[in-house]
Amino acid sequence: MTYITITTWEISDGTDYDVAMQNIRDKRMPALKELGATRVSVVRTSDRTSAAITEWPDAATRDAAERAIEAVRKKIHTEDFSRMTGEMKGEVVAEG
Repeated sequence: MTYITITTWEISDGTDYDVAMQNIRDKRMPALKELGATRVSVVRTSDRTSAAITEWPDAATRDAAERAIEAVRKKIHTEDFSRMTGEMKGEVVAEG
C-alpha cells in the first residue's frame, strides 16, 4: 500500500527562498527518487516555510531508505540553509 511522508521545513533568516529551493530541486528531490520514492512535491507554506510530500510504493521501501535519508538530513542545515520542523508519515487509506 502507498506510503506518504510529509516533512515541514524552515529556511534560515536572511536566506533567499528561491536560492534555498534550487539545491532542493537539483539534489534532494532526485536523491529521494533514486531511493525509491515515486513522487516528491514541495509546497511553499509561507515566506520561509515549506512542506515536502514524498510518496513511496510501500512502507518497506521508505524504511529501506531511512538510513540514507537521515544522513542527508544532517547535512541540510548547512548546505540548504534550512531545518526540519516536523514529520508525519503513514499508509494511504483513502484516495479520491
